[in-house]
Amino acid sequence: MHPCSDRIAYYWAFPPLWRLFSLFPIREFAWRDPELPEVIHMLQHHFPSVQANAAAYLQHLCYGDNRVKVEVCHLGGIQHLVDLLDHKVAEVQKSACGALRNLVYGKATDDNKVTLRNCGGVPALLRLFRKTTDNEVRELVTGVLWNLSSCDAVKMTIIRDALTTLTNTVVIPHSGWSSVSHRDEHKVKFQSSMLLRNTTGCLRNLSSAGEEARSQLRCCEGLVDSLLHVLRACVNTSDYDSKIVENSVCTLRNLSYRLEMEMPSSRLLGNQELDTLLGFSSPAKELDYLCWGKRRRGRKRGGWPDSKWDGVGTVPGFSQSLRGAELLWHPMVVKPYLNLLAESSNPATLEGAAGSLQNLSAGNWKFSAYIRAAVRKEKGLPILVELLRMDNDRVVCSVATALRNMALDSRNKELIGKYAMRDLVNRLPGGSPTVLSDDTVASVCCTLHEVISRNMENAKALADSGGIEKLVDISKGRGKGYSMKVVKAAAQVLNTLWQYRELRTLYKQVEQNKRQKHPKKSFECPSRNLENYSWRRLKEITRKRVQTVLKNKGGHTKY
Repeated sequence: MHPCSDRIAYYWAFPPLWRLFSLFPIREFAWRDPELPEVIHMLQHHFPSVQANAAAYLQHLCYGDNRVKVEVCHLGGIQHLVDLLDHKVAEVQKSACGALRNLVYGKATDDNKVTLRNCGGVPALLRLFRKTTDNEVRELVTGVLWNLSSCDAVKMTIIRDALTTLTNTVVIPHSGWSSVSHRDEHKVKFQSSMLLRNTTGCLRNLSSAGEEARSQLRCCEGLVDSLLHVLRACVNTSDYDSKIVENSVCTLRNLSYRLEMEMPSSRLLGNQELDTLLGFSSPAKELDYLCWGKRRRGRKRGGWPDSKWDGVGTVPGFSQSLRGAELLWHPMVVKPYLNLLAESSNPATLEGAAGSLQNLSAGNWKFSAYIRAAVRKEKGLPILVELLRMDNDRVVCSVATALRNMALDSRNKELIGKYAMRDLVNRLPGGSPTVLSDDTVASVCCTLHEVISRNMENAKALADSGGIEKLVDISKGRGKGYSMKVVKAAAQVLNTLWQYRELRTLYKQVEQNKRQKHPKKSFECPSRNLENYSWRRLKEITRKRVQTVLKNKGGHTKY
């Protein structure tokens, strides 16, 4: 989350002090700076010029000073500023908005944000937004809302009061989605629109507020369509790294989170009769996520069989007039995400696009199988693999988990094992220092586990790539104090490798080759370690595995 900065405030908001003081006797103020209580008292003055200057001076005082922000709140300044939003003079409105924007900037000002909400600030901001024709005032209003939206306690209030207005008056018209005939003109305009930048930043924060927030954003008419239009339009403008694109893709990532469980089944599955005909049960009953990709015994694998739709022809299960939330899980959404992954250099945008594909391809619901097939059809696997080489922990984590989900498709699994195994092994610590966090290393291990499960060729490729030695080192915690999550993830991969009896000879050959390269170095047999982790510790790992399930089941992520 990147709330709107208050650094702009200083340059235009500092009022000439002689204008402030000339309205009062010189003997009372002399040439000193007014005290904070005096400035707040001036907000109630009967001269609009004094009110505007006092609000602008507060904006200056609050710039980068959290102590002043807290004191203004305690002195009741926020309530006075909210009252000024309904003032008839535009300059007073503008100054009040600027002061409020600074007062609620930053995580340390959450109390100020709650106070602003309790003072009726959100409805007052919306009233001003609707009636003003001054574009600068509108930008200030959306800036205040962006800063407010970073506080969890205020998010649902903004969604309830402001979502429809922001969507209809900013997102839809400024994205260009509703102006098909003038699309070329809007391609340039939306990238430079401060209104759209502020509003998409606000929506990005709101979309992380929980299930109810996501539900309301998905159902807001025109919102999903407009955000996806921004992603498609940036391909033609080659502006992949703008803040608007970043905010849009991160919002879509959040809206793609837990779709199969949160959307009504009638919308996800299209026609219940079709489900009955095809023999599918409710997706909620088919969900069985475990951290390591294992499914519970006795549970038949659900989802759409890989052979039913392979990325070619009409996609079954969608309405003819495709609009709104249904666009979130349609396979055609894959191409804009892959374009961003291939062209953008903004780490936040890359993480958002990879996270969207990760969310959409998770689990066993039939539409996740469509997404996995579409990524293969659009040649997206090489793009994801290349991003594994980035020196950005969060991007690598999202890409690794996305590849893990892609490997649920048997054909994707073969391709990943053939062309990505060395890149995955290279991201494991060992040999050279790693900059990856424990969460990312665990994600890489989970991906390796899924890739080698039920595929002996991939298990052989892992051994040939030098993965066994690294996994053994990790599982024993050598050289670094790895978290228990990482150690267990590595041990689980070793356990799965040992199940392939045909490859145990290969594991012993790995040991012999290692001894030949380092004849004087003590080396513990990887095959022995494989066997130890397979039998001696299997019960312990299995018993505690449920406790290590990822917080977001099925590999989902959100911002």
